[in-house]
Amino acid sequence: MSETTKPAPTFATRNAADPAFWDERFEQGFTPWDQGGVPEEFRQFIESRALCRTLVPGCGNGWEAAWLFERGWPVTAIDFSPQAVASAWRTLGPAGAVVQQGDFFAFTPQQACELIYERAFLCALPPAMRADYAARVAQLLPPGGLLAGYFYLGENRGGPPFAMPAEELEALLAPGFERLEDRSSAAPLPVFQGQERWQVWRRRG
Repeated sequence: MSETTKPAPTFATRNAADPAFWDERFEQGFTPWDQGGVPEEFRQFIESRALCRTLVPGCGNGWEAAWLFERGWPVTAIDFSPQAVASAWRTLGPAGAVVQQGDFFAFTPQQACELIYERAFLCALPPAMRADYAARVAQLLPPGGLLAGYFYLGENRGGPPFAMPAEELEALLAPGFERLEDRSSAAPLPVFQGQERWQVWRRRG
């Protein structure tokens, strides 16, 4: 059976806040949010900066974390789905050592992070968890620390991925962060319907 004639996968779990939701998708190889590599804006951003302690929450297969590791960056990547972590370990080889199972809302890095990389994590969370996300990134980053990555902004209903109006993201982050960069993604994934934006936010002092 060809890829185009395969039936769509069926899933028993509908709650994106449940690790089992993501376990099912990784088990069936249904990961349309996975680029399978490192996006260009992120490469450019990293290549312009000195090494700093980095956390990648909701890392999935962890491509960016592995790339950082290979460049000598002190990086920790976490995912609360056991199947996502297992997939990263299979996919990344030795670099998979930076990936561990962990819940972002309870996990504290051994050393304080200076950069949090966002890709397809915030938009995977049910909207009711967005305020908790904003509070947690503010707790984890010191003054001057950076939240950088891709944000799925729009008015689309349903999910995941859950789109967010731009003004809602502003209301969430502006109390604790100053936005330094904001532009359309050069190569958005189809699942995000051309509505991913690359943004960099700096923790206020």
